Amino acid sequence: MREIKRLFWMKFGVMLTTDQIKAFQTKGYLAVDNVISQEELKELRAVTEEFVERSREIEESDDTFDLEPGHSSRSPRLRRIIRPVSKHRIYEKYVHHQSVLDIVEKLIGPNLRYHNNKINMKNPGHGSAVEWHQDWAFYPHTNDDLLEVGIALDDVTEGNGPLLVIPGSHKGEVWDHHQDGLFVGAVTDPRFDPKGAVPLTVKAGGITLHHVRMLHGSKPNTSDKSRRMFFIGFYAVDAWPLIPSGQSLEEMDNCIVRGQPSLEPRLKELPVRLSLPRVEGGSIYAQQEKLRNSLLGSRGQNVPKKS
Repeated sequence: MREIKRLFWMKFGVMLTTDQIKAFQTKGYLAVDNVISQEELKELRAVTEEFVERSREIEESDDTFDLEPGHSSRSPRLRRIIRPVSKHRIYEKYVHHQSVLDIVEKLIGPNLRYHNNKINMKNPGHGSAVEWHQDWAFYPHTNDDLLEVGIALDDVTEGNGPLLVIPGSHKGEVWDHHQDGLFVGAVTDPRFDPKGAVPLTVKAGGITLHHVRMLHGSKPNTSDKSRRMFFIGFYAVDAWPLIPSGQSLEEMDNCIVRGQPSLEPRLKELPVRLSLPRVEGGSIYAQQEKLRNSLLGSRGQNVPKKS
């Protein structure tokens, strides 16, 4: 039965059920298997491995490669490919992937724009943790019809550093991500308790989706299996950033992947806490290295493999 369902999805596209849509609305996250084909998965893995090979030539992180501590030409340790959609035509295809967009449309509407994108890589035995945070803390908008899609290049299991999410937290408060008056990209409020967190697992070729206000993070990868995820953020065209993005109207409209542009921001009364002041440059990993109290693991340090 599972194989019949997989073949049906590959031929006719992935359709969300009413229960899946309701689950996303209630819990704030979803995992959907068999969204991209085996051929597409092979293609994504190949181009990602090309980037890993290229990273052997650099010694410090730059605007394409975010390196793990301990990276070297002999033993490349790449934790993120930055803005891959603008770096390779293969990655660009996936902001227009019809099965992905069909799913996203069911959750946040028919007029869609893509924005941030990255490949996050947790290599066996030394994948960096990402501390608890909300994407909404980084980029609040006039409404919260924003979500992040994660395309799984590998099986995401409980052992290789899956995304951890707190069900229903997308309906709660916006937590403080500041320390000593500086935005550090992680929850710093001493009242925060990640009780009830669950791992968001999915098979290679499937996708995860989480709401922009969802509390989430991930532990280091202590397994001997890699965990590579291609994350693409999508938002409703009538959701406008409250913090200037630096993009012109033309550049924003060029990111529309479905539907029509709009000059009428849709306003929704929501809790907002601006991510200012912040240190310019550097990834979330660099920001979180300033964090004094780690809840999910030491960032930037090697972790032992399970025996």
